[in-house]
Amino acid sequence: MEAKLIALGIETFKTALILALPSLLAGMLIGLAVSIFQATTQINEMTLSFIPKIIGVVIVIILTMPWMLNVMIDFATETFNMMPSFVE
Repeated sequence: MEAKLIALGIETFKTALILALPSLLAGMLIGLAVSIFQATTQINEMTLSFIPKIIGVVIVIILTMPWMLNVMIDFATETFNMMPSFVE
């Protein structure tokens, strides 16, 4: 039973990482592009790096929302189907 719970915890972390990756990658790539732009133009404005990241992450979340929802539904279904095996 402990092994099943540990496996469930690992699967939970994997699912969370998979769901967070598109947003994190978008924020990282946009931040890198803005940093390169700021370094080449010597413009050091904080909002210049903050606003594009927010917009990019929101766009990525909107575009990946159906996929994210399917991943979460599959995980929840698997978890609910495993519940009877935890009550022994």
